[in-house]
Amino acid sequence: MIYVVGIILIILIVYIFIIYNTFVKADNKVKEAFSTMDVYMKKRWDLIPNLVETVKGYADYEKKTLEEITNLRNLSYNSMGVKEKLQTGEKVNEVISKLMLLSESYPELKASENFIKLSSELTQIENDIANSRKYYNGTVRQFNNTIETVPNNIFAKLFGYSSKKWFEANENERQNVKVKL
Repeated sequence: MIYVVGIILIILIVYIFIIYNTFVKADNKVKEAFSTMDVYMKKRWDLIPNLVETVKGYADYEKKTLEEITNLRNLSYNSMGVKEKLQTGEKVNEVISKLMLLSESYPELKASENFIKLSSELTQIENDIANSRKYYNGTVRQFNNTIETVPNNIFAKLFGYSSKKWFEANENERQNVKVKL
């Protein structure tokens, strides 16, 4: 009887070590995925002042949009937490959309070599961000599945793990694009 209890105890301890290591690996994968997305969002963040300066020369009376972008850009990106970076990223998406729409109103801006180069860089960065968001959400799904399934959920609570937040499109990004010809 003592041997049976001892074997069960050893199996339980081994299981706890295995499940804890599984949680740590999944958590690190989510952190790595966010970090990847964060790098691309930071690149976009750093590109904004150049884009704004280029647009300022052509769209001097579009002050409101430019001020909105400048105010947003004046926030300290490095001091933001994960949640703040995700929220600010959503705001940046909205403002960049407005900025790109401004270019439609100014053919000479749209033809500017600087603007073409910057908007091309921005397009590439946006594609990288979209891909990194997919990867991030995939790792979040995997992590959440790991900690929310039985019996892992019991140990996850004991070890202090909770579900991670998905990256979700904001309401503006969910609207249909209206094309007028």
